[in-house]
Amino acid sequence: MNETLPPVAWHISTKSNDNGGSCVEAGPVLDGSGRVAVRHSKARDAGTIVYTADEWAAFVGGVKDGEFHLAAGGSRTH
Repeated sequence: MNETLPPVAWHISTKSNDNGGSCVEAGPVLDGSGRVAVRHSKARDAGTIVYTADEWAAFVGGVKDGEFHLAAGGSRTH
């Protein structure tokens, strides 16, 4: 289903540098749903992924717990 996305309050991480091609933008969908949208800041027309509030909370919790910490080469460190 192709749904028109309501406005999003986009944010780019302060960890992203201005010269890199791997910047990510994320922000709340401004429709009161609690959803969070994510897209590539250098390819904004390539698509947007929208997460529910619960999905986003699970992802952020996993990041804080180190579940996605990757060693050089892309393998997990634990």
